[in-house]
Amino acid sequence: MAIQWFPGHMNSARRKAAETMEFIDVVIEVLDARAPEASANPMIRELRMHRNRPCLKVLNKTDLADPIITQQWLDFYNAQANVAAVALSCRSASDAARIPKLCQPLAPHRNSTHKPLRMMIMGIPNVGKSTLMNMLLKRRVANVGDEPAVTKSQQCHKLSDKMTLTDSPGLMWPKIEFEEDGYKLAAIHAIGRNAVFEEEIAEHLANSLLARYPERLADRYGIDVAGMDGMAVVEAVARKRGCMRGGKIDIEKAAMILLTEFRSGKLGRISLESPASRESMIKATQKTPEEGIGPEHTLE
Repeated sequence: MAIQWFPGHMNSARRKAAETMEFIDVVIEVLDARAPEASANPMIRELRMHRNRPCLKVLNKTDLADPIITQQWLDFYNAQANVAAVALSCRSASDAARIPKLCQPLAPHRNSTHKPLRMMIMGIPNVGKSTLMNMLLKRRVANVGDEPAVTKSQQCHKLSDKMTLTDSPGLMWPKIEFEEDGYKLAAIHAIGRNAVFEEEIAEHLANSLLARYPERLADRYGIDVAGMDGMAVVEAVARKRGCMRGGKIDIEKAAMILLTEFRSGKLGRISLESPASRESMIKATQKTPEEGIGPEHTLE
């Protein structure tokens, strides 16, 4: 199943972001630390590169991600020109407070009341942008919810006499290039539920966990995962948790249990991709010389 999700209001959100980009100095791109590149919107990169704007990549929800792999992503991003990266939890006030100081070196010429540093928070839905905004302003100014696309419009606020901060709606892109990314985005709950089938997402997630963290499944659900595939794991979860309907296994309920416990961290700190695994995925989707090779994909 190829997952695509691009609600109509995101067209106007993209146009507004393009307009605002002219008047800001640093883009704060919030990513999900469990899948940083899958949750990186290529349109954001296109917009900021067009204006030559530096970027602070914030790997949010780091408390849910594998710390070893998160460090690999930080090394990857910090090696890029005009980019800095930090891993944190936007729910932590002390973590969020670090953001402006990390942005300042990216635009050192903007550091006065005459020329305040103008920052804009961007990212896909449900990665924590509004939470970060509220933490930085120390008050609730942006709606926060556990469903994608809660924020629908831009908001600009004064952080201090030398800094302003603009929030923006979660922005998806019209076509998710890699099918694998669609599954990752659905697993981390960055895509609306009306665009996916939970059973299929849970099966795909279970297959990823079998390949990366089989011991987490075994420990959490008390099952022997040897020889299992993703659907067998979901069925085993159903039996262990008593998910039955009319005397039959309730796959839908078991799928939601697996997804919810992954998203909440009850399965432990898990990352769905690393720089190396992403590179392998991209190479696997490229055509062979005999088939004809198009423009190479780059990670940025």
